[in-house]
Amino acid sequence: MVDEVSSRGGILWEADPSEPTHAADAAGMPENKGFLRPVNISSSLFFESAAEIFARVHREIRPRTVVPPIDAVYKKFVDPNSRIRLEGGRITVTITDLLEGAPAPVTEALAHILLNKLYRKPVSAQHQHRYRLYLNRRDMRNRIDLMRQSRGRKAHTGPVGGTHDLVAIFEDLNTKHFGGMMARPELGWSHIRSRTRLGHFDPSHNTIMLSRIFDDPRAPRLALEYVMFHEMLHLRYPVDHSGSRRCVHTQEFKAHEKQFPDFKEAKALLRKLW
Repeated sequence: MVDEVSSRGGILWEADPSEPTHAADAAGMPENKGFLRPVNISSSLFFESAAEIFARVHREIRPRTVVPPIDAVYKKFVDPNSRIRLEGGRITVTITDLLEGAPAPVTEALAHILLNKLYRKPVSAQHQHRYRLYLNRRDMRNRIDLMRQSRGRKAHTGPVGGTHDLVAIFEDLNTKHFGGMMARPELGWSHIRSRTRLGHFDPSHNTIMLSRIFDDPRAPRLALEYVMFHEMLHLRYPVDHSGSRRCVHTQEFKAHEKQFPDFKEAKALLRKLW
């Protein structure tokens, strides 16, 4: 996901590799093994700093514009995000420390992604692919998980709500649909009544969190149980990584999800939440 955020009159873009941003990736198109073209010779042969790489890429994408001063620093984030801000005629790039020491072509790909987003230009599939391919490597995924565990925490209010107990909901579904064999992760209600994020499973913290919108006597229990069942399936079917692809809902996941009793009715209820 790439988010635009206003900050003190400046423009901020954030690059998150966890979501597909190119149409071909989002559509699940097959990867082309010959997809990556040779990298820029400057990136391959010269020892450029991150700021120098961003300046060179800026000249490539805006050849008729004077390159503004560029500051590039590495910073510890909970997630592998990198950000860019244009403010007062100066560009500031904050790069996840996960990429400190990364090959120059990866930093160059990030520069293309952030600068093109900053200037609202399309990002080439090649640079998206190279960046995500690097972060999707098994060793990098392990580092990302460790980083999230050590730097972050799940802020929730615990499993016992004013109306429902998530432990009881989980164990009931566990018995009915998983033979009681699924180990219970940490469970919790969100702090806010979110209508856009009804639930999610965080593998780094082994936590299922549900929106507090369901902790209400007016909330249909079928809708609550379906969302919990959906998140439990993430425990059963982990994210599938293949090359630069990151498939959260695999075919096995979707097939199992449709086995939920009153599946269509539950989906319809979610669309009618107050």
